[in-house]
Amino acid sequence: MSAPEVYRTARGPLPRLVEPFAQRARVRRHARFRELIGPDAAMRIVDVGCGAIGLRGLAPELDVTGVDLVERPGYPGPFVRADAADGLPFADREFDLAYCSSVIEHVARERRAAFAAELRRVARGWYVQTPARSFPIEPHSLLLGAHWLPRRLRRRYWRLGASGVEEDIELLARAELEALFGPAEPERFGPLTKSWVSVRRP
Repeated sequence: MSAPEVYRTARGPLPRLVEPFAQRARVRRHARFRELIGPDAAMRIVDVGCGAIGLRGLAPELDVTGVDLVERPGYPGPFVRADAADGLPFADREFDLAYCSSVIEHVARERRAAFAAELRRVARGWYVQTPARSFPIEPHSLLLGAHWLPRRLRRRYWRLGASGVEEDIELLARAELEALFGPAEPERFGPLTKSWVSVRRP
């Protein structure tokens, strides 16, 4: 089992150029996850916003339950369709760890507090990563500064990017992530902060 390409559904030549860098960043991120958390087969993990494969593609040996907004019939393990902002069908601290990678920026701002509270409720610890608002390239469209534009201008500009259509995405600054999940550390691309990661060890 292997993790899918980061930009497998993106259009145009730019995603193909960026893909090797994105894959290397993913490998570094996963190595840092292992360093910070030290997961093993006895740890119960819920991957919120798992997509088609999520954490299981990087660590198939771990006990991971996937959660996503849509059905994932090919997901290779236990799966629950649910919206964390509306509540998850799990008991308090049912899991050792809530894992959430590049997801919370897709959650509407007014729902983020509920989303975060639910992750904190169902797990004793968490690993939450999100792209940094301060990084100059918007990582979904691969456009320079797209996330800094007013919504009206962003819609037009976004059509030129890798995804083709505007997505309802609002990147987070460090302070917002820390308000939801506590202290965050940077993931760097050269001198720039590319992502923020908030961790609470179980």
